[in-house]
Amino acid sequence: MGRKAAGLFVKGPEGPFERKEFERRAVSAKDVDIDIKYAGICASDMHTATNDWRGSDYSELGICPGHEIAGVVRAVGSEVTKFKVGDRVGVGCMVDSCRTCEDCQEGNEQLCGKGNVPTYNGRYKFDHHPDKGAKTYGGYSTNIVVDEAFVLRIPDNLTLDKAAPLLCCGITTFSPLYHYGLKKGQHFAVAGLGGLGHMAVKFALAIGAKVTVLSRGTAKREDARKLGAHDYVDVTNKKEMRRARRSIHFILDTISAKHDLNAYLRLLKNDGKLIIVGGAPDPLPLQAFSLIGGRKIVGGSPIGGIAETQTMLDFCGEHNVYPDIELISADYVHEAYKRLESADVRYRFVIDASSLEREIVFPAVKL
Repeated sequence: MGRKAAGLFVKGPEGPFERKEFERRAVSAKDVDIDIKYAGICASDMHTATNDWRGSDYSELGICPGHEIAGVVRAVGSEVTKFKVGDRVGVGCMVDSCRTCEDCQEGNEQLCGKGNVPTYNGRYKFDHHPDKGAKTYGGYSTNIVVDEAFVLRIPDNLTLDKAAPLLCCGITTFSPLYHYGLKKGQHFAVAGLGGLGHMAVKFALAIGAKVTVLSRGTAKREDARKLGAHDYVDVTNKKEMRRARRSIHFILDTISAKHDLNAYLRLLKNDGKLIIVGGAPDPLPLQAFSLIGGRKIVGGSPIGGIAETQTMLDFCGEHNVYPDIELISADYVHEAYKRLESADVRYRFVIDASSLEREIVFPAVKL
């Protein structure tokens, strides 16, 4: 038998959250048993909880979101070699993959040809896993058991509360910069300044790039300055957009709403790159000649693999890079989701998992 845990669950698209006690699986030979200290709140948590993406599985206990997890190792299985009791660790968006396909063998478990197993709202499906068929429950909880192959080491100089969001918003922005090769001295721009965008600014500055923030209106101009950005362009201002034309080497697009890619492509130098990480639900207009004329590239990027995620964490430790967070207790999650939906957060909510140790009675309100 495994040990008891307490977590936040939703049983339907309208909520509300409920605190439930449940049992994690027993620790197998390759498993790491983690006391969760902090769990970040990602926009994908909200979209999954409310079934916005039409893939939510409310069966059994419901959905316990959370894939930005930071904690401390409580116990390890008999064959674990990478971690020991007391280590500071993290868990990100996935907890298993097939491990045999070409992508997995190359360290790209996030691109697993048979589909990786998400940290929540998924099921273990591979024969090698001791809990095959069981549902996955995420980080809005007091503890979790994860195969050591999907556990990350958190550098000692990063506090766990600020390290937690790095396991999703950190790697989501670091991976494209790393994979597509942002270089020191290049002009980098991020489209959108939210949870992802503010991390992109910090990573690009640490790499040594000139950094510009592209955003609608002027509301975030001061935020961009405080983060250290060298320039700010209001994309609704034609004069500012003309000024920025053909000046940028690399744009990271974090916008999750419909927008005109062609307007951003006009800002790129020849051979420039526009890489999309924002999950816009509708098709984005793209004209062929926006690419052809300047030999420009449009690409996409999900999260990174395990090795790349560890590289990101080590980079953050070396360069003292971490997200701006608002620490909350578990009973604030409904309000946090409302604020997240209206972009009222600078820039990541993080749940203190110790607040789950006590009873919580949520009002019968819709998410």
